[in-house]
Amino acid sequence: MTDTTTLMPDAAAKAPDSPVTANIVLTPASREPTDRPQKRQLSTRHRRPAVIAFVADAASERAFSEGLADVLPAGVDVRRGGIRAAIATMRKSTTPGVLIVDLSGEDQPLTALAELADVVEPDVSVLVIGDVDNVDFYREVTHNLGAQDYLPKPLTSDKVARHFGGIVAGRSPAADGVQGGGLLIVSGVSGGVGATTLAVNLAGHFGMSLNRHTVILDPDLHLGDASLLLNVKAGSGLRMALEAPDRIDALLAERAAQPASERLHVLAGDEALNTKLNHSHGAALSLISALRRRYNLIIADVPFRIPLYDELLELPHQRILVMLPTLGSVRATLRHLAAAPKAEQAKRPVIVLNRLGTPGSLTRAEVEEALAIKVEVVIPDQPRQVAAAATMGELAMLVKGGFRNGILELARHVSFVGLHDTPAGVGVIKPGRSGRRGWNPFRRKS
Repeated sequence: MTDTTTLMPDAAAKAPDSPVTANIVLTPASREPTDRPQKRQLSTRHRRPAVIAFVADAASERAFSEGLADVLPAGVDVRRGGIRAAIATMRKSTTPGVLIVDLSGEDQPLTALAELADVVEPDVSVLVIGDVDNVDFYREVTHNLGAQDYLPKPLTSDKVARHFGGIVAGRSPAADGVQGGGLLIVSGVSGGVGATTLAVNLAGHFGMSLNRHTVILDPDLHLGDASLLLNVKAGSGLRMALEAPDRIDALLAERAAQPASERLHVLAGDEALNTKLNHSHGAALSLISALRRRYNLIIADVPFRIPLYDELLELPHQRILVMLPTLGSVRATLRHLAAAPKAEQAKRPVIVLNRLGTPGSLTRAEVEEALAIKVEVVIPDQPRQVAAAATMGELAMLVKGGFRNGILELARHVSFVGLHDTPAGVGVIKPGRSGRRGWNPFRRKS
Protein backbone atom coordinates (compact mmCIF):
# COMPACT_ATOMS: atom_id res chain seq x y z
CA MET A 1 0.00 0.00 0.00
CA THR A 2 1.35 3.43 -0.88
CA ASP A 3 2.01 5.63 2.14
CA THR A 4 0.00 8.81 1.59
CA THR A 5 1.37 10.57 4.68
CA THR A 6 3.32 13.58 3.41
CA LEU A 7 4.26 16.99 4.65
CA MET A 8 1.80 19.34 2.98
CA PRO A 9 2.96 22.57 1.32
CA ASP A 10 2.04 25.69 3.27
CA ALA A 11 -0.68 26.70 0.82
CA ALA A 12 -2.29 23.28 0.82
CA ALA A 13 -2.15 22.96 4.59
CA LYS A 14 -4.45 25.92 5.17
CA ALA A 15 -8.07 25.09 5.83
CA PRO A 16 -10.65 26.84 3.63
CA ASP A 17 -12.62 29.79 4.93
CA SER A 18 -15.48 27.52 5.89
CA PRO A 19 -16.61 25.52 8.92
CA VAL A 20 -16.14 22.40 6.83
CA THR A 21 -12.77 20.66 7.23
CA ALA A 22 -10.64 20.40 4.10
CA ASN A 23 -10.82 17.15 2.20
CA ILE A 24 -8.63 14.45 3.64
CA VAL A 25 -8.48 10.72 3.09
CA LEU A 26 -7.53 8.49 5.99
CA THR A 27 -5.55 5.57 4.64
CA PRO A 28 -6.79 2.38 6.36
CA ALA A 29 -4.01 0.58 8.18
CA SER A 30 -2.50 -2.41 6.43
CA ARG A 31 -3.29 -5.69 8.12
CA GLU A 32 -1.49 -8.99 8.03
CA PRO A 33 -3.43 -11.84 6.37
CA THR A 34 -5.86 -13.36 8.83
CA ASP A 35 -8.68 -15.88 8.85
CA ARG A 36 -10.83 -13.56 10.94
CA PRO A 37 -13.52 -11.44 9.21
CA GLN A 38 -12.20 -8.13 8.02
CA LYS A 39 -13.49 -5.00 9.73
CA ARG A 40 -15.72 -2.75 7.67
CA GLN A 41 -14.23 0.25 5.90
CA LEU A 42 -13.70 3.10 8.35
CA SER A 43 -15.48 6.35 7.58
CA THR A 44 -13.33 9.22 6.36
CA ARG A 45 -13.55 12.85 7.36
CA HIS A 46 -13.70 14.18 3.81
CA ARG A 47 -17.39 13.21 3.98
CA ARG A 48 -17.91 15.47 6.99
CA PRO A 49 -21.32 17.19 6.75
CA ALA A 50 -21.37 20.98 6.71
CA VAL A 51 -24.34 21.54 9.03
CA ILE A 52 -26.76 19.32 10.96
CA ALA A 53 -29.56 20.71 13.12
CA PHE A 54 -31.50 18.77 15.76
CA VAL A 55 -34.73 20.55 16.72
CA ALA A 56 -37.77 19.65 18.79
CA ASP A 57 -40.64 21.25 16.86
CA ALA A 58 -41.93 22.07 13.40
CA ALA A 59 -41.71 25.86 13.86
CA SER A 60 -37.97 25.68 14.54
CA GLU A 61 -37.51 23.35 11.57
CA ARG A 62 -39.16 25.91 9.27
CA ALA A 63 -37.13 28.76 10.75
CA PHE A 64 -33.85 26.98 9.97
CA SER A 65 -34.87 25.78 6.53
CA GLU A 66 -35.89 29.27 5.47
CA GLY A 67 -33.36 31.29 7.46
CA LEU A 68 -30.29 29.42 6.16
CA ALA A 69 -31.50 29.00 2.58
CA ASP A 70 -29.23 31.79 1.30
CA VAL A 71 -26.03 30.37 2.81
CA LEU A 72 -26.95 26.72 2.14
CA PRO A 73 -28.66 26.62 -1.27
CA ALA A 74 -28.65 22.80 -1.27
CA GLY A 75 -30.81 22.81 1.86
CA VAL A 76 -30.31 22.26 5.57
CA ASP A 77 -30.13 18.83 7.21
CA VAL A 78 -32.73 19.38 9.95
CA ARG A 79 -33.69 16.44 12.15
CA ARG A 80 -36.23 16.04 14.93
CA GLY A 81 -35.31 15.04 18.46
CA GLY A 82 -33.34 17.82 20.15
CA ILE A 83 -30.19 17.42 22.23
CA ARG A 84 -30.74 13.75 23.13
CA ALA A 85 -31.11 12.78 19.49
CA ALA A 86 -27.93 14.74 18.73
CA ILE A 87 -25.99 12.82 21.41
CA ALA A 88 -27.24 9.45 20.17
CA THR A 89 -26.42 10.30 16.55
CA MET A 90 -22.99 11.79 17.22
CA ARG A 91 -21.92 8.65 19.09
CA LYS A 92 -22.01 6.79 15.78
CA SER A 93 -21.67 9.47 13.07
CA THR A 94 -19.07 11.90 11.79
CA THR A 95 -19.24 15.28 13.51
CA PRO A 96 -20.39 18.07 11.17
CA GLY A 97 -18.58 21.37 10.84
CA VAL A 98 -21.52 23.15 12.50
CA LEU A 99 -23.88 21.38 14.90
CA ILE A 100 -27.16 23.00 15.98
CA VAL A 101 -28.94 21.53 19.02
CA ASP A 102 -32.25 22.24 20.74
CA LEU A 103 -32.38 22.20 24.56
CA SER A 104 -36.13 22.70 24.81
CA GLY A 105 -37.81 20.56 27.46
CA GLU A 106 -34.50 19.21 28.78
CA ASP A 107 -34.46 18.92 32.59
CA GLN A 108 -30.67 19.28 32.80
CA PRO A 109 -29.63 21.19 29.68
CA LEU A 110 -26.06 21.94 30.75
CA THR A 111 -25.39 18.34 31.69
CA ALA A 112 -26.77 17.31 28.30
CA LEU A 113 -24.39 19.72 26.56
CA ALA A 114 -21.49 18.28 28.56
CA GLU A 115 -22.49 14.78 27.41
CA LEU A 116 -22.58 16.03 23.83
CA ALA A 117 -19.05 17.38 24.26
CA ASP A 118 -17.81 13.85 24.94
CA VAL A 119 -18.94 12.52 21.55
CA VAL A 120 -18.14 15.32 19.10
CA GLU A 121 -14.81 16.49 17.73
CA PRO A 122 -13.21 19.49 19.46
CA ASP A 123 -13.22 21.73 16.38
CA VAL A 124 -17.01 21.64 15.89
CA SER A 125 -18.95 24.92 15.98
CA VAL A 126 -21.93 24.38 18.28
CA LEU A 127 -25.02 26.59 18.03
CA VAL A 128 -27.73 26.20 20.65
CA ILE A 129 -31.42 27.04 20.81
CA GLY A 130 -33.81 26.54 23.73
CA ASP A 131 -36.75 27.73 25.78
CA VAL A 132 -34.74 29.47 28.55
CA ASP A 133 -34.52 33.24 28.08
CA ASN A 134 -32.20 34.84 30.62
CA VAL A 135 -28.73 36.33 30.62
CA ASP A 136 -27.22 33.91 33.16
CA PHE A 137 -28.16 30.90 31.06
CA TYR A 138 -26.85 32.55 27.87
CA ARG A 139 -23.50 33.26 29.52
CA GLU A 140 -23.26 29.73 30.91
CA VAL A 141 -23.83 28.19 27.48
CA THR A 142 -21.62 30.57 25.46
CA HIS A 143 -18.87 31.49 27.95
CA ASN A 144 -18.39 28.45 30.19
CA LEU A 145 -19.38 25.81 27.66
CA GLY A 146 -18.07 27.83 24.72
CA ALA A 147 -20.93 27.35 22.27
CA GLN A 148 -20.75 29.86 19.43
CA ASP A 149 -24.17 31.35 20.15
CA TYR A 150 -27.48 30.74 21.90
CA LEU A 151 -30.93 31.78 20.69
CA PRO A 152 -34.06 31.55 22.85
CA LYS A 153 -37.35 30.55 21.26
CA PRO A 154 -39.58 31.47 19.51
CA LEU A 155 -37.44 31.52 16.38
CA THR A 156 -38.07 33.28 13.09
CA SER A 157 -36.26 32.80 9.79
CA ASP A 158 -34.91 36.36 10.02
CA LYS A 159 -33.61 35.76 13.55
CA VAL A 160 -31.85 32.57 12.46
CA ALA A 161 -30.33 34.29 9.41
CA ARG A 162 -29.02 37.25 11.41
CA HIS A 163 -27.51 35.31 14.32
CA PHE A 164 -26.53 31.94 12.80
CA GLY A 165 -26.13 32.69 9.08
CA GLY A 166 -22.64 34.18 9.32
CA ILE A 167 -21.31 31.31 11.42
CA VAL A 168 -22.74 28.70 9.05
CA ALA A 169 -21.23 30.61 6.10
CA GLY A 170 -17.78 30.42 7.68
CA ARG A 171 -17.52 33.87 9.22
CA SER A 172 -17.20 32.46 12.73
CA PRO A 173 -14.16 33.06 14.97
CA ALA A 174 -11.01 31.35 13.73
CA ALA A 175 -10.41 27.73 14.64
CA ASP A 176 -7.42 28.91 16.71
CA GLY A 177 -9.92 29.70 19.45
CA VAL A 178 -10.73 26.06 20.07
CA GLN A 179 -9.59 24.92 23.51
CA GLY A 180 -9.33 21.33 22.40
CA GLY A 181 -8.98 17.95 24.05
CA GLY A 182 -7.20 16.76 27.16
CA LEU A 183 -3.76 15.16 27.34
CA LEU A 184 -2.89 12.15 29.53
CA ILE A 185 0.68 10.91 29.76
CA VAL A 186 1.30 7.30 30.81
CA SER A 187 4.83 6.42 31.89
CA GLY A 188 6.39 3.38 33.47
CA VAL A 189 8.65 4.08 36.43
CA SER A 190 11.08 1.76 34.66
CA GLY A 191 11.07 -0.48 31.61
CA GLY A 192 8.86 -3.55 31.38
CA VAL A 193 6.16 -2.56 33.89
CA GLY A 194 3.31 -2.72 31.37
CA ALA A 195 2.72 0.99 30.77
CA THR A 196 2.14 0.57 27.02
CA THR A 197 -0.43 -2.18 27.58
CA LEU A 198 -2.33 -0.01 30.07
CA ALA A 199 -2.14 3.08 27.83
CA VAL A 200 -3.48 1.17 24.81
CA ASN A 201 -6.32 -0.43 26.75
CA LEU A 202 -7.25 2.88 28.39
CA ALA A 203 -7.35 4.54 24.98
CA GLY A 204 -9.44 1.66 23.68
CA HIS A 205 -11.94 2.14 26.50
CA PHE A 206 -12.37 5.85 25.75
CA GLY A 207 -12.39 5.47 21.97
CA MET A 208 -14.36 2.25 21.50
CA SER A 209 -16.56 1.96 24.60
CA LEU A 210 -17.24 5.65 25.34
CA ASN A 211 -17.10 6.82 21.69
CA ARG A 212 -14.78 9.73 22.40
CA HIS A 213 -12.51 10.87 19.59
CA THR A 214 -9.27 9.46 20.98
CA VAL A 215 -5.71 9.15 19.73
CA ILE A 216 -2.89 7.20 21.33
CA LEU A 217 0.49 8.82 20.74
CA ASP A 218 3.61 6.65 20.87
CA PRO A 219 6.68 8.94 20.56
CA ASP A 220 9.15 6.04 20.84
CA LEU A 221 9.77 5.81 17.10
CA HIS A 222 12.32 3.00 17.39
CA LEU A 223 10.84 0.52 19.86
CA GLY A 224 7.27 1.63 20.57
CA ASP A 225 4.63 -1.13 20.71
CA ALA A 226 1.34 0.82 20.76
CA SER A 227 0.55 0.23 17.10
CA LEU A 228 1.55 -3.43 17.38
CA LEU A 229 -0.85 -4.03 20.28
CA LEU A 230 -3.71 -2.65 18.15
CA ASN A 231 -2.66 -4.43 14.95
CA VAL A 232 -2.16 -1.11 13.15
CA LYS A 233 0.65 -0.40 10.71
CA ALA A 234 2.74 2.61 11.78
CA GLY A 235 4.03 5.02 9.14
CA SER A 236 6.70 7.69 8.78
CA GLY A 237 4.38 10.66 9.27
CA LEU A 238 5.15 11.14 12.96
CA ARG A 239 8.91 11.36 12.40
CA MET A 240 8.45 13.82 9.55
CA ALA A 241 6.14 15.97 11.66
CA LEU A 242 8.54 16.06 14.61
CA GLU A 243 11.39 17.09 12.35
CA ALA A 244 9.42 20.02 10.91
CA PRO A 245 7.16 21.33 13.72
CA ASP A 246 6.47 24.59 11.87
CA ARG A 247 4.60 22.53 9.24
CA ILE A 248 2.38 20.69 11.72
CA ASP A 249 -1.33 21.41 11.63
CA ALA A 250 -4.49 19.47 12.47
CA LEU A 251 -4.77 18.07 8.95
CA LEU A 252 -1.21 16.76 8.89
CA ALA A 253 -1.58 15.27 12.38
CA GLU A 254 -4.71 13.45 11.26
CA ARG A 255 -3.14 12.14 8.05
CA ALA A 256 -0.25 10.71 10.06
CA ALA A 257 -2.55 8.88 12.51
CA GLN A 258 -3.91 5.48 11.54
CA PRO A 259 -7.41 4.27 12.50
CA ALA A 260 -7.81 1.31 14.83
CA SER A 261 -11.56 1.93 14.95
CA GLU A 262 -13.98 4.71 14.06
CA ARG A 263 -12.95 6.85 17.05
CA LEU A 264 -9.59 5.42 18.07
CA HIS A 265 -6.51 6.39 16.09
CA VAL A 266 -2.84 5.56 16.58
CA LEU A 267 0.01 7.98 15.92
CA ALA A 268 3.27 6.05 16.01
CA GLY A 269 6.45 5.34 14.08
CA ASP A 270 8.46 2.28 13.12
CA GLU A 271 11.95 3.56 12.37
CA ALA A 272 15.03 1.39 12.00
CA LEU A 273 17.34 1.40 15.00
CA ASN A 274 20.10 3.07 13.01
CA THR A 275 17.82 5.92 11.90
CA LYS A 276 18.89 9.19 13.51
CA LEU A 277 16.05 11.35 14.76
CA ASN A 278 16.29 15.11 14.47
CA HIS A 279 13.47 16.35 16.67
CA SER A 280 13.23 20.12 16.52
CA HIS A 281 12.71 22.28 19.59
CA GLY A 282 9.02 22.89 20.15
CA ALA A 283 7.98 19.79 18.20
CA ALA A 284 6.01 18.29 21.09
CA LEU A 285 4.05 21.47 21.73
CA SER A 286 3.21 21.91 18.05
CA LEU A 287 2.12 18.29 17.71
CA ILE A 288 -0.03 18.25 20.85
CA SER A 289 -1.64 21.58 19.91
CA ALA A 290 -2.60 20.15 16.51
CA LEU A 291 -3.93 16.91 17.99
CA ARG A 292 -6.04 18.77 20.55
CA ARG A 293 -7.96 20.40 17.71
CA ARG A 294 -8.96 17.02 16.35
CA TYR A 295 -9.36 14.71 19.35
CA ASN A 296 -11.24 14.86 22.63
CA LEU A 297 -8.51 12.88 24.35
CA ILE A 298 -4.81 12.29 23.66
CA ILE A 299 -3.17 9.43 25.57
CA ALA A 300 0.60 9.49 25.19
CA ASP A 301 2.70 6.44 26.07
CA VAL A 302 5.95 8.11 27.09
CA PRO A 303 8.83 5.86 28.23
CA PHE A 304 11.37 7.42 30.58
CA ARG A 305 14.05 9.56 28.92
CA ILE A 306 13.24 8.97 25.29
CA PRO A 307 13.66 12.03 23.02
CA LEU A 308 10.83 14.51 23.74
CA TYR A 309 10.39 13.11 27.29
CA ASP A 310 11.14 16.39 29.07
CA GLU A 311 9.20 18.47 26.56
CA LEU A 312 6.10 16.26 26.76
CA LEU A 313 6.14 16.29 30.55
CA GLU A 314 5.58 20.05 30.45
CA LEU A 315 2.20 19.61 28.73
CA PRO A 316 -0.16 17.03 30.28
CA HIS A 317 -3.35 17.73 32.18
CA GLN A 318 -2.80 14.50 34.08
CA ARG A 319 0.09 12.05 34.41
CA ILE A 320 -0.11 8.33 35.17
CA LEU A 321 2.79 6.37 36.69
CA VAL A 322 2.80 2.59 36.30
CA MET A 323 4.79 0.44 38.74
CA LEU A 324 5.19 -3.21 39.72
CA PRO A 325 4.99 -4.68 43.26
CA THR A 326 8.78 -4.97 43.61
CA LEU A 327 11.39 -3.14 45.69
CA GLY A 328 13.10 -1.80 42.56
CA SER A 329 9.83 -0.41 41.27
CA VAL A 330 9.07 1.21 44.64
CA ARG A 331 12.45 2.96 44.59
CA ALA A 332 11.90 4.18 41.02
CA THR A 333 8.41 5.43 41.90
CA LEU A 334 9.74 7.45 44.83
CA ARG A 335 12.25 9.11 42.52
CA HIS A 336 9.54 10.05 40.02
CA LEU A 337 7.32 11.43 42.78
CA ALA A 338 10.16 13.58 44.05
CA ALA A 339 10.06 15.58 40.82
CA ALA A 340 7.86 18.67 41.29
CA PRO A 341 4.63 18.68 39.25
CA LYS A 342 3.95 21.45 36.77
CA ALA A 343 1.61 24.28 37.74
CA GLU A 344 -1.21 23.10 35.42
CA GLN A 345 -1.08 19.48 36.56
CA ALA A 346 -2.49 17.63 39.53
CA LYS A 347 -0.51 17.65 42.76
CA ARG A 348 0.96 14.26 41.93
CA PRO A 349 0.52 11.57 39.27
CA VAL A 350 -2.06 8.83 39.49
CA ILE A 351 -0.21 5.68 40.57
CA VAL A 352 -1.14 2.34 39.05
CA LEU A 353 0.15 -0.79 40.77
CA ASN A 354 0.26 -3.29 37.92
CA ARG A 355 0.48 -7.09 38.07
CA LEU A 356 -0.36 -7.36 41.76
CA GLY A 357 -0.15 -10.98 42.89
CA THR A 358 2.91 -11.94 40.85
CA PRO A 359 4.57 -14.85 42.73
CA GLY A 360 7.17 -13.58 45.20
CA SER A 361 6.16 -9.92 44.89
CA LEU A 362 5.11 -7.37 47.52
CA THR A 363 1.55 -6.97 48.73
CA ARG A 364 -0.44 -3.77 48.21
CA ALA A 365 -0.08 -2.87 51.90
CA GLU A 366 3.71 -3.29 51.72
CA VAL A 367 3.92 -1.12 48.60
CA GLU A 368 1.79 1.63 50.15
CA GLU A 369 3.78 1.52 53.37
CA ALA A 370 7.04 1.91 51.43
CA LEU A 371 5.65 4.77 49.33
CA ALA A 372 3.95 6.40 52.35
CA ILE A 373 0.92 7.10 50.14
CA LYS A 374 -2.10 5.20 48.88
CA VAL A 375 -2.11 3.63 45.41
CA GLU A 376 -5.10 4.80 43.34
CA VAL A 377 -5.48 1.83 40.98
CA VAL A 378 -4.51 -1.82 41.34
CA ILE A 379 -4.50 -4.24 38.40
CA PRO A 380 -4.07 -7.96 39.14
CA ASP A 381 -1.53 -10.15 37.42
CA GLN A 382 -3.26 -11.92 34.52
CA PRO A 383 -0.36 -12.86 32.22
CA ARG A 384 -2.22 -15.34 29.99
CA GLN A 385 -5.07 -12.97 29.17
CA VAL A 386 -2.78 -10.00 28.51
CA ALA A 387 -0.27 -12.02 26.47
CA ALA A 388 -2.99 -13.61 24.34
CA ALA A 389 -4.56 -10.22 23.60
CA ALA A 390 -1.18 -8.75 22.62
CA THR A 391 -0.48 -11.68 20.29
CA MET A 392 -3.83 -11.24 18.53
CA GLY A 393 -3.63 -7.42 18.37
CA GLU A 394 -6.74 -7.06 20.52
CA LEU A 395 -7.67 -5.26 23.74
CA ALA A 396 -7.29 -7.31 26.91
CA MET A 397 -9.86 -5.13 28.68
CA LEU A 398 -12.64 -6.47 26.45
CA VAL A 399 -12.67 -9.65 28.55
CA LYS A 400 -14.48 -9.40 31.87
CA GLY A 401 -12.30 -9.81 34.92
CA GLY A 402 -9.74 -8.12 37.10
CA PHE A 403 -7.78 -6.51 34.28
CA ARG A 404 -10.88 -4.91 32.78
CA ASN A 405 -12.02 -3.71 36.21
CA GLY A 406 -8.64 -2.09 36.75
CA ILE A 407 -8.82 -0.21 33.44
CA LEU A 408 -12.34 1.01 34.25
CA GLU A 409 -11.16 2.23 37.65
CA LEU A 410 -8.23 4.02 36.03
CA ALA A 411 -10.60 5.67 33.56
CA ARG A 412 -12.70 6.96 36.45
CA HIS A 413 -9.62 8.48 38.09
CA VAL A 414 -8.37 10.31 35.03
CA SER A 415 -11.66 11.34 33.41
CA PHE A 416 -12.04 15.10 33.44
CA VAL A 417 -15.05 16.43 35.35
CA GLY A 418 -17.94 17.74 33.30
CA LEU A 419 -20.74 20.20 33.96
CA HIS A 420 -23.61 19.40 36.27
CA ASP A 421 -26.88 21.30 36.54
CA THR A 422 -27.80 22.96 39.81
CA PRO A 423 -31.44 22.81 40.95
CA ALA A 424 -31.83 26.35 39.63
CA GLY A 425 -30.75 25.20 36.18
CA VAL A 426 -27.42 27.07 36.05
CA GLY A 427 -24.43 24.76 35.64
CA VAL A 428 -21.30 24.83 37.76
CA ILE A 429 -17.98 23.07 37.29
CA LYS A 430 -17.11 20.90 40.23
CA PRO A 431 -13.49 20.11 41.08
CA GLY A 432 -12.38 16.56 40.44
CA ARG A 433 -10.02 14.46 42.48
CA SER A 434 -7.12 16.56 41.30
CA GLY A 435 -8.83 19.84 42.16
CA ARG A 436 -8.64 21.05 38.56
CA ARG A 437 -11.53 22.42 36.56
CA GLY A 438 -12.82 20.07 33.91
CA TRP A 439 -11.79 20.65 30.31
CA ASN A 440 -14.47 21.03 27.68
CA PRO A 441 -14.02 20.65 23.91
CA PHE A 442 -16.49 23.49 23.26
CA ARG A 443 -14.69 26.08 25.40
CA ARG A 444 -12.84 28.84 23.58
CA LYS A 445 -9.81 30.70 24.82
CA SER A 446 -10.48 34.16 26.16
